[in-house]
Amino acid sequence: MRLVVSTHQGVLYDEEVEYVVVHNADGEFAILKEHIPVIAVLDEGYVKMVKDANEFFVAITNGILEFHNNIASVLAQEAHIGKDKDEAKKQLEDFRKERLNQNRKEQVDFTQKEKELREHLRNSKAGHL
Repeated sequence: MRLVVSTHQGVLYDEEVEYVVVHNADGEFAILKEHIPVIAVLDEGYVKMVKDANEFFVAITNGILEFHNNIASVLAQEAHIGKDKDEAKKQLEDFRKERLNQNRKEQVDFTQKEKELREHLRNSKAGHL
């Protein structure tokens, strides 16, 4: 079976695997080759991928999994791969913290620029004849 994990940034993982284990708010379930079609919501969870006796985990935030015709497709707002679920979750948390700090910095920069623009408009007396 094939597993494809995508985010808005592009395809994170696209390879053949033996099976996957999906963990979401409802618990865990496995999907093997020739499984019946499935759709599952992944608010916060992970997908364990097993390939050649190796396990990898993808921590997911706000995603959906669809399995059909031996293709498991995961579309997630955010996802990160790790060798175990704790590593994958940590990478995802670190990424989210970094993005939050970036957003805060951009918001501060935007507020400062808006203040400067108002000051320049006031000093230039724009709109006054």
